[in-house]
Amino acid sequence: MAKLSNEELLDVFKEMTLLELSEFVKQFEDTFDVTAAAPAAVVAGPAAAAPAAEEQDEFDVILEGAGDKKIQVIKVVREIVSGLGLKEAKELVEGAPKPILEKVEKEKAEEVKAKLEEAGASVSVK
Repeated sequence: MAKLSNEELLDVFKEMTLLELSEFVKQFEDTFDVTAAAPAAVVAGPAAAAPAAEEQDEFDVILEGAGDKKIQVIKVVREIVSGLGLKEAKELVEGAPKPILEKVEKEKAEEVKAKLEEAGASVSVK
């Protein structure tokens, strides 16, 4: 049997249909008792560490700045943070960047962020 170069082998594979190639792979695996499937960790690559970050279920809402409408932002902060007096809310807004809410669900964090941004504040969710 004549020895084929890698390029010649690739040319042969290029000529095959996907069904023929799939059958060839199965035959190759059976003949040499190997598997053509890559290990899951190699396939996932750097994304393997990403699920931990994607599974985050607690978020912090951080007031970055009050903007031009500080009074409106103070009112919204008092509405969001229960039991906060006017003085405390004012200090919180003036002391930005400060966390407004900590360890809340994503939906709640997004809702609070939207309210604060509507009032003129700059907010981040982490």
